[in-house]
Amino acid sequence: MSLRITLITAGRILRQLLNDRRTVVMILAVPALIISLISAIMDAAPAVFDQVGLILLAAFPFMLMFMITSITLLRERTGGTLERLMTTPTAKMDLVGGYALAFGVCASLQTAIAATVAYLWLDLDTVGSAWTVGLIAIVTSLFGMALGLFVSAFASTEFQAIQFMPVLIVPQLFLCGLIWPREQMAGWLQGVSDALPLTYAVKALQEVQVSSDLTAAMWGDLGIVAGAVVVATVLGAATLRRRTG
Repeated sequence: MSLRITLITAGRILRQLLNDRRTVVMILAVPALIISLISAIMDAAPAVFDQVGLILLAAFPFMLMFMITSITLLRERTGGTLERLMTTPTAKMDLVGGYALAFGVCASLQTAIAATVAYLWLDLDTVGSAWTVGLIAIVTSLFGMALGLFVSAFASTEFQAIQFMPVLIVPQLFLCGLIWPREQMAGWLQGVSDALPLTYAVKALQEVQVSSDLTAAMWGDLGIVAGAVVVATVLGAATLRRRTG
C-alpha cells in the first residue's frame, strides 16, 4: 500500500464530489436541515428532541454516506475507471484507503456542520461532550461508507444501488432505538437489533446523553461499530475484482 497513491486517489474523489454541487449540498446541508425540521416539530418537547436529535446526528450521515458512496463507486465501476486503475501499480488497498479517506473527510464536515447547528442553534443538550458525539457520528457514517463500497459491486444501475437501502439501511434505522425503545420491542426483534451495528452506535450516543465520562460501555459499543467498518471495508475491497478483472 502506497500513502502517495492513497492520497492521490482521495484527492481525485474529492475533486469529483466538489464538481457535483447537488452532492455537496446533500452531504453538507441535508442532515442539518432535517435535524432542524425535527427540532421544529418537537418544539413543545425539548427533552424528546434531546434524545431523538442526538441519534439523528449519527443516523442521517450513516444513511447519506451509504447512498453517496454506493452511487459514486458504481459510476467508477460501470464507467471503466476502476478497470483502468487496476491495470496500474495501484493496489486494491490504495483504492479502498483513498475512498475511505475522501469520504471520511466528507463525513467529518457533514457531522461538524450538523452538530454545530444542533448544539448552537437548536439547543441540543447532552451531559457528555459534543466532540464525543461527533466522534461516534463520524465512525457511524464511515460504516455507511463501507456498506456503500460493498453494495456497489452488486448493482448495475444507480437505482439498483438505492434498492439495497430497504435491506441494509432501513431495518437498522427501525430497530436501533430511534423510532421505538428496544426494550419494548418483541423479543425476537431485540435479538435482530443486537446483531445490527447501528444499534451500538445509538447505545454509545445514549451513554453520552447521560454521562459526562467516557465510559467503558461507550467505548465498547463504539468499538463494535468500528469493527463493522473494518469488516465491511474488507468485503468491499474483495469485490473490486468483480468488474475489474
